[in-house]
Amino acid sequence: MNLPKRYITSVVTVIAVTLFFGCESNFKEVQKINFSEFVPASDADTVNIKYTDSGKITGVLISSKMLDYSNLEFPFTEFPKGIDVTLYDKKQKRTFIRSNYAVSYKNTSIIDLQGKVKITSEAGQVLETEQMFFDQKNEWFYTERKFKLTDAKGVSFGQGIDFSKDFKVINSQRISGEFESDEEL
Repeated sequence: MNLPKRYITSVVTVIAVTLFFGCESNFKEVQKINFSEFVPASDADTVNIKYTDSGKITGVLISSKMLDYSNLEFPFTEFPKGIDVTLYDKKQKRTFIRSNYAVSYKNTSIIDLQGKVKITSEAGQVLETEQMFFDQKNEWFYTERKFKLTDAKGVSFGQGIDFSKDFKVINSQRISGEFESDEEL
């Protein structure tokens, strides 16, 4: 009677150990598959990209590192070492953008600029902040972060601003500082 109980116990133990190690092996394989999916489709050093529309240059992007994740479900391009961008309007007036880090989301056409973001118009207006978003479709900048805006009217500080890429339309939420206004109070 003892022999069948030992035999059954041994068989059950062997099956349990086999299943345990078999599942662990599969789990590690699944982890590897998930990990490998978040590898960039391409990796480039020292990029200089020119964007055109009808033969005219609309923008120039320069970066020392670009990681393209177009192989993911929500594709994006990352610039971990920052970007230098020059945007041109229809009259070839320029807007200069610099940040320490950037991510461009392909599905939404939104660029997330982070770290010492500085946007300068050809007219000399300068906006500085720690994070700024750029809507490429509407050519519109916006942030909820603190900012510093310098122009011919003076220097102003605030939190929350949105504006057109040529600085012709500026909407700010909370602002303080010295500036001149043409409007009567």
